[in-house]
Amino acid sequence: MASRTDASTRTDPVEDLARRFAATRRLSLDLVRPLSDADASAQSMPDASPAKWHLAHTTWFFETFVLRDHAAGYSLFDARYPYLFNSYYEAEGPRHARPHRGLLTRPSLDEICVWRAHVDVAVQTALPDLPASALALVELGIHHEQQHQELLLTDIKHLFAQNPIGPAVWDVPIASEVRQFSAMKWVKGAEGTAAVGHAGEGFAFDCEGPRHDVLLAPHALASRPVSNGEWQEFIADGGYHTPSLWLSDGWAWVQAESVEAPAYWRDGQYFTLAGWQDIDLAAPVTHISFFEADAFASWAGARLPTEAEWETAAAAFDPQGGQRLDAAGPAQPVAAGDDTALQQMFGSVWEWTGSAYRPYPGFRAAPGAVGEYNGKFMSGQFVLRGGSCATPRGHLRASYRNFFYPHQRWQFTGLRLAKDL
Repeated sequence: MASRTDASTRTDPVEDLARRFAATRRLSLDLVRPLSDADASAQSMPDASPAKWHLAHTTWFFETFVLRDHAAGYSLFDARYPYLFNSYYEAEGPRHARPHRGLLTRPSLDEICVWRAHVDVAVQTALPDLPASALALVELGIHHEQQHQELLLTDIKHLFAQNPIGPAVWDVPIASEVRQFSAMKWVKGAEGTAAVGHAGEGFAFDCEGPRHDVLLAPHALASRPVSNGEWQEFIADGGYHTPSLWLSDGWAWVQAESVEAPAYWRDGQYFTLAGWQDIDLAAPVTHISFFEADAFASWAGARLPTEAEWETAAAAFDPQGGQRLDAAGPAQPVAAGDDTALQQMFGSVWEWTGSAYRPYPGFRAAPGAVGEYNGKFMSGQFVLRGGSCATPRGHLRASYRNFFYPHQRWQFTGLRLAKDL
């Protein structure tokens, strides 16, 4: 006789949503706890945003799309904030220019935290009475804030790296299981017709679907991401000075920016959220651009995987596993084990693919302002897969598509090689 689930052990969907909302909002505050108001207000480059802005923007998202639009009688905490903290939603009207976010010394970090607390209470109070469409926006907002948690960490890292004294956000040693890495293994991938894209169960961003068939040619994937030690060999062999290895745009970028190594490398050390550390040669290389990843693949006699090859291989792995952001602290990739099977498919470093970020067949952006979330960026960018050590646990799926411009490398970006068979 089939057993019945005790009603007392069932999780109410709204209660579960409330719990995850609270946990996500709490982690964001934990990430900025070591920062001063000055730390949280500075902006180191146009691609990055102040930590304070990340806290405010994610709060604006919940206040705007959930409370303003669905909670009866809700009034904005401050009518000036939407102009300051809207990111790129044209449907929501004019906004403060992105490159000038670091000029917003007011409101203060403390004032932003007061606003966050106000919105948090309002969302939790409204949750039991929200329609399904609004609950879906709360779910979207949680995943949106998890994206900003990773951005918050990488933006702080970039900011602190500009300081000549190399300050640490968390002044503790980087936890690492340093092992001597062995030769890279090759794992044969699936071939023939395969289905990729989100299957429709559970949360996914709109750009992950529709699910569709692709044709996979015979190929193999490397068992692990490329290591720092292997990248040093690329440098020693003149990789940054050999134009035949580079795409034309990539070579122009190397020349214009005088690129000689991954971001944050100098004299056998790299900068981390715990300050300057000795380079772990066995750990995955990170903070590299698409241009660098493609050049390394050419140097290695291989190529970057397609996103369909990567997703098909990753489908057999638990997306909740691997190195991930579980609590505030100095995220840094660690070495893979010595294994002939695929390793570190989730967590560790985002892996560049050779696939352009374009819509899947049949893709349609969602109606309204939230439809501007992904579709409008499907031009000139490349897909990354797998997440990183700074991606919150619970945020990933095999179908997850991250995307950046080919020159960007302030995120935890690395690569896994592929080759034709």
